[in-house]
Amino acid sequence: MASLPSFPSTTTFQPEPSLLQKLSSTASLPAQKNGSSQSNLFHRNPVTTQLNGASEQKRYIDFREALSLIRRGTKFKSQVYHPLLQHCIDKNSVSEAEILHAHMIKTGTQEQFFLMTALVNVYAKCGDMKSARKVFDNLPRRNVIAWTTLMSGYVQNSRPESAVEVYREMLESGSLPTGHTLGIALNACSALNLLDLGRQFHAFIIKYKIAHDPSVGNALCTFYSKFGCLKSAVETFKGIEEKNVISWTAIITACGDSSDAASGLRFFIEMLKEDVNPNEFTFTAVISLCSVLIALDTGAQVHSLAIKLGYESNIQIINSIMYLYLKSGRIDEAQNFFNRLESVSMVTWNAVIAGHAQAIDVAKDELLAHRSGTEALRNYFHLNRSVLKPDLYTLSSIFTVCGKILAAEQGEQIHAHTIKTGFLSDVVVGTALVNMYSKCGSVERASKAFLEMSTRTLISWTAMISSFAQHGWSNQALQLFEDMRLAGVKPNQITFVGALAACSHARMVNEGLRYFEMMRKEYRIRPLMDHYGCMVDLYVRLGRIDEAFNVVKKMDFPPNEFIWLVLISGCRDQGNEEIGFHAAQQLLKLKPKDPQIYSILLNYYASAKSWEDVSRLKELMKEEKIGILEDWSWISIKDKVHSFKTSIQRAPGNAGTFRLLDELLDKARSHGYMTHAAMEVNNEVREIEMEHGHYSSASAANHSERLAVAFGLLNIQTDAPIRVNKNTRMCRDCHSFIKIVSSMSSREIIVKDSWRIHRFANGQCSCGEFCGLV
Repeated sequence: MASLPSFPSTTTFQPEPSLLQKLSSTASLPAQKNGSSQSNLFHRNPVTTQLNGASEQKRYIDFREALSLIRRGTKFKSQVYHPLLQHCIDKNSVSEAEILHAHMIKTGTQEQFFLMTALVNVYAKCGDMKSARKVFDNLPRRNVIAWTTLMSGYVQNSRPESAVEVYREMLESGSLPTGHTLGIALNACSALNLLDLGRQFHAFIIKYKIAHDPSVGNALCTFYSKFGCLKSAVETFKGIEEKNVISWTAIITACGDSSDAASGLRFFIEMLKEDVNPNEFTFTAVISLCSVLIALDTGAQVHSLAIKLGYESNIQIINSIMYLYLKSGRIDEAQNFFNRLESVSMVTWNAVIAGHAQAIDVAKDELLAHRSGTEALRNYFHLNRSVLKPDLYTLSSIFTVCGKILAAEQGEQIHAHTIKTGFLSDVVVGTALVNMYSKCGSVERASKAFLEMSTRTLISWTAMISSFAQHGWSNQALQLFEDMRLAGVKPNQITFVGALAACSHARMVNEGLRYFEMMRKEYRIRPLMDHYGCMVDLYVRLGRIDEAFNVVKKMDFPPNEFIWLVLISGCRDQGNEEIGFHAAQQLLKLKPKDPQIYSILLNYYASAKSWEDVSRLKELMKEEKIGILEDWSWISIKDKVHSFKTSIQRAPGNAGTFRLLDELLDKARSHGYMTHAAMEVNNEVREIEMEHGHYSSASAANHSERLAVAFGLLNIQTDAPIRVNKNTRMCRDCHSFIKIVSSMSSREIIVKDSWRIHRFANGQCSCGEFCGLV
């Protein structure tokens, strides 16, 4: 399911108390479809015939009998052909349609206009537009139905430009379009991304005064929503005289496409007041809006109404409500809902796994995010043991999950499964595999996966370039960038972020400036925040703070958190308090409620001995009731998660971990490790932290990632990397300490904090000895 943009926190949607329950009590159930069908093929309605089970078998037998009559040259009445043609559509069989077509020619039936128009539809539905056009061109005459049928076929077969050309031919022939014809033309404009052409069609609609027609108004509303023109969509919707469920669904969907979820819910309530019953598409759209607003209570009411109206088994609604629970952080409820389903299709399996993957990004904290990832993995392995098997969508989602939670061991197992299924040849799965290994800290395996891909897209190239850059393999990243250009693949904005990051990491200022200008002049790409961030980072790594600040001043938009933090870190190292204090003030304005920012700034002001600013922050924290964010780290060993926090006490159960940590600290000191001066803050800063129930920065020896690393050294086999997740940013002191531990223990240690991934090996870190922290 596609995720919707976050809804602005300044706007809230307040539904009337129990309004949905009150309205749903008066809503009538939809009429049941008549499932009966006549057994005689030649009298059966092709639209209502059910194509499953015994009826499908019966229909197939009847068609074979008809073919035997055809071979004898038996001439049929025209109405006999319609169910036979419908059979060809249901079977998607061009060959059988050709048999019928040949029989029509042989028996002279091809002179019947409406029957041949139906044959145009059959060829179009079966994807053979060449034959459809040939039959159309040989029609004895053409009416708007024939023109519209051909247009619809081109749109359905991804040839919207041909549909627009057919519309032009129709007008030149003197035929005028119906509302249905215009709706297809607008769909073609959407597919071609031609807003202006669509507006021309709208002008035609206004000229002939048919905008009030529901089919025309619905098509216009949908068209404008696809271009994010919510105002035009609403105006069109209001002009429809008799609004049906399609009209209401179109405007609700338009609100979602335009990031105005609250308005979409208001339209839904108006729809209920007008006694228009929602359909499955309406419910799916409305529950998606609830997910944007994280309005779980309202979503539950909408779901109850859907059940009342007979949609309790609808797969799209089920998937939407599960995603709502996941995005709301209600992991247990979502999983219980899934577990209660009597039968589960691949669509539902993929929805729950993808839902857990997306819930990682919106989780309130890192621990909850890790739990969502664990649930996604549990569901994947359950699916793999079932009758159904993972498909391309499952694999791309689960590789993404493994990368986000550093589940390298499980990712390797899934990689093995993927090789057996043959899905690894798919470019999307292959790219997801590259990203997974990169995020788990294994750039070597990411590179191997990339080289083994049979085909590569721009996304694949970009993923590998970014992977090399993030892990400090700058030369490889830039060489791959040039290889991509030689292969004729045009880089995009994200690709240039990877190239500039590689230049920054290697402190190659001339190359960085060259790529920055190449992006602007050769590829006409306007620099975005990440591009400027790389250039600021590059100058800061070289100690050229003034030039870094000049880059900031030339930006067309306000800097983000990353840029200010990099500047603060560089100013601390270079002793540039003027720019550093300015950056600190701007960062506080940007993130006035973030506990991590206060912790970083307290440390920075203390290292600069600016106690007045320390006291100011202390008062501000009291006024805003902001506490120091508690420091957590966790490590997964054999599918079991072990968590640690700074305030953990020494106890018999963890005595071995503390004993090893003490030994490591003693050995590290003998290798030159010293506590950074910034960590030795005065009593006033300690008092601030103790007031909020948190250990002071001076207790860095017990920071959670150190405990997790010590635990990993004790419990993970010596040839396997140690992978640690951390909910806050790693401090300089821990960064220096773990570098030395990786050298002393000859172990690879990977720490994923709230900012980036640090890969420690042989006393070095992938961040290039510049972690950007204070």
